[in-house]
Formats: sequence, structure tokens, C-alpha cells
Amino acid sequence: MTSSALGRDFRLLWSAAVSSRFGDALRTPALALLAATVTRDPRIIAAVTVAGQVPPLLFGLLGGVYADRWDRRRTMAVVDGVRAAVVAALAVVVALNRVSVLVLLVAAFLLATLGTLFDSASFALLPALVPPDALPLANGRLQAGSAVAGGFLGAPAAGVLFAVAPALPFALDAVTFAVAALLVLALGQPPAVTPGTALRRGSVWSEIVEGLRWLRAHRTLWRVTVLTAASNLAISGIMAVLVLYALDVLRVPPAGYGLFAAAAILGGVAGALGAGRIATRLGTVPALRVVLAVETVALTGFALARHPVSGGIALAVFAAGTVVWNSLWASYGQRQVPSELLGRVGAAQRMVGLLTAPLGAALAGLAASAYGTAPVAGAAAATFALVTLAAWRTLRPTAPAVLIRAG
Repeated sequence: MTSSALGRDFRLLWSAAVSSRFGDALRTPALALLAATVTRDPRIIAAVTVAGQVPPLLFGLLGGVYADRWDRRRTMAVVDGVRAAVVAALAVVVALNRVSVLVLLVAAFLLATLGTLFDSASFALLPALVPPDALPLANGRLQAGSAVAGGFLGAPAAGVLFAVAPALPFALDAVTFAVAALLVLALGQPPAVTPGTALRRGSVWSEIVEGLRWLRAHRTLWRVTVLTAASNLAISGIMAVLVLYALDVLRVPPAGYGLFAAAAILGGVAGALGAGRIATRLGTVPALRVVLAVETVALTGFALARHPVSGGIALAVFAAGTVVWNSLWASYGQRQVPSELLGRVGAAQRMVGLLTAPLGAALAGLAASAYGTAPVAGAAAATFALVTLAAWRTLRPTAPAVLIRAG
């Protein structure tokens, strides 16, 4: 199946996602640059970053509840409209030179909080727009478009636009959110959620528990989620020290670091474009096991490399595998989970998968400080080897779990 066969609604959703990702890629580095103009205290600058990372852990499950309660298409449009207003207000504040640390913290926190609801609704809406067999292809196309818009277009442009006028990246980000909202509103009305919408709604907490119970009861989906969390421990660790590893171990010239980092983006795009074919040829669950094995080999090669070229190639292969895993993991969940639970179960998947990321980054920082960056890459490769072994021993397709209602 080609991307053109995915239909008009998918093309609209893809365009909205790419537009929004382009704006994110403009805003994120511009926010860091803006923070550096307000203060040189690294603790405060780091706090702005943390303010954008905490909401998915605090509110991700809550976002899943409302993604299941509300019309998902309208929810996405409203969220993007609100985010457009927030970023537009930030652009005005920047243009008037009224920026403060508090403004940056509030903006980062609020945008990330809104993003948790948008992500849950988007994850749950996709299966209503494309056939089940096309989900790996659709998720791959979404990731490929986002990678190109963010890595190749948005990120390089952010610094240039900020140098022209600090408010400019934020103003353009507001426009991308507004465009995304209009594109989502243009989607055809998906079929009504069945049959869960007819069931009596419980408390927010009982609905959160219902999603968690469903995820825990589905043996394969739960194991894939736990394996994702374990692999994120290694991924977060290696990414936390990547720049130092590239400069000190691989001897990448500082001027060439952008080109080196682009290898990961290229690998990710290649993986995203190939995810659908891999799933079709191998089947989703067998493909997940193969992808982990390939990532382990690539990460081992990265840990052993001592030259920019060999290290860049290994990093590109590893990034390709990571994107394929993410595409197939999302697709498998979207096919297995009942429509009325997709928001909550998807949010639970993401939250569990991300829980280890801060720990991985912290451990990598401590290890690199004590022993250098080379052992961090070796430890990450060893972690992936253990994850791969566990996947080959435990991952088997299973029938969907029986719906369990809380309380």
C-alpha cells in the first residue's frame, strides 16, 4: 500500500502533524536561546527544559481520559488553537522585551501540558482514519514527515530567525499551530466510538485505572511497553552525552557536529519510510524482535567506533531502528486496543515508556563524570543486548485482553 492510498483524511492529519512539528522545532531551541538572554544561571535554564518535560508524566494519564471522553478531532483542533494563542502571546511579550524567567517557565509548562491531551487524541484518532493493515505505514509516514520538518527545516532555521528577531520563531510557531488546527477541523467526522461511549462514565481516577488494567492484562502489549521503557533507559543515557562522545571519542570536529547529528535524522527518516514494509514482510511482533537485534548490533558498533564516519553510520542505523520500533509499537497498540480505550491505554504506554528516560540521563551524566563517555556507550549497548534477549524470549502475539472496568 502506498501513502496515497491512505486517503484524504490521513493527508490532512499528516499535514497538521508536520506543520506543528515544524513550529515545535522553531520554538524549542528559540526558547533555550531566549532563556540564555534572561539569565546565565544553568540551573534556571535547565529548569525551563524540565518545565517542558514534567507535564507528560504528571498529566499524561489524565489527557488519555479526556481523549476518550471528548470528540478527538475537535479536541485536537481546540488544543492547537489554544497553543497558537499561548505562543502568540509569548511572541508579543518577547517583542515588547518583557520576558522573565516566570514567563518562560509558565509557557513551557502550559504548552507541554496541552500537548499531552493532543498526543492522546491524535494517537486514538489515527485508527479511525486508515485501515488497520495500513497503521505501520501511516505511523511511519507521520514520523518521517515530522523528522524532516523538525530536523532538516525547523531546527536549522530557529537560530537564524532568532538572530533576525527574537520574537520571530515564536510568531511562526503560532502560525503553524493555527494552520494545524484548521487542517484538523477539515477532517471528515470519524465514526462514533463504540461501544464504550454508551457505558456509564466513572470518575476520572476509575477511568485511568481502567486503561492501566487493560494495558497490564494484555500480555504482549505490556511486555512491549516494558521493553520500550528499558530501551529508553539506554537511549536517554547515550543522548545525554552524545555531543561529548562525538567530540572526545569519535573526534568529530566541532564545526562538523551538525553534519554528524544529521546522520541520526537521515537514519530516522529511512526507518520511518521502511516501517510499513518491514511490518508487512515480517509481521509486527516478529519485526519488533528483529529491530531490537539490529539496534543492539548498531549500538555495539557505535560503542566500538573511534572515527566520525563509522560512528555516524552506526548512529544512523540505530536511529532507523528506533523509529521503526516506535512506529510498530504504536501501530500494534492501535490495532489491539478497543477504540473507546485508545486514549487511556496509549497514554499509559507513553508514560510507562518514558519513566526511565530521566533516570537514564542522570546515570549517564554521573558515569561520564566519573569514568568518561566511552563506558556510557558500552553500558547502553549492553542494556540493549539484555532487552533484545528478553524480547526474543517473551514476545509472542496474543489475543486482545478482555475489557476490565474499574470499580
